[in-house]
Amino acid sequence: QVQLVESGGGLVQPGGSLRLSCAASGRIFSINAMGWYRQAPGKERELVAIITSGGSTNYTDSVKGRFTISRDNAKNTVYLQMNSLKPEDTAVYYCNADIERVVAGTFYVTDYWGRGTQVTVSA
Repeated sequence: QVQLVESGGGLVQPGGSLRLSCAASGRIFSINAMGWYRQAPGKERELVAIITSGGSTNYTDSVKGRFTISRDNAKNTVYLQMNSLKPEDTAVYYCNADIERVVAGTFYVTDYWGRGTQVTVSA
């Protein structure tokens, strides 16, 4: 089994910072892209940032210059440093990873999701 566990959410004032972490565990052969998504109340889930296994990154326009995604391949962990937070960043943040497993000599590539961590930006 593979699990993604997020941590680091919470309540922060506008202009503040938070750092989210997401650790993948289980029988993992390798991890391709890892990313962060968010879903605000009444809205669809949206991609926030994504990072490839080689370190290439992409961000949604609303967080460019404020958020930074990074990963530690040795720890199977992805991070999201969030600075200059705004009330509109309030959402549940979900970790996503494209993971390769080997079962009985066969490769499987599966998209995994974490359970989410709440980020609330409010005065």
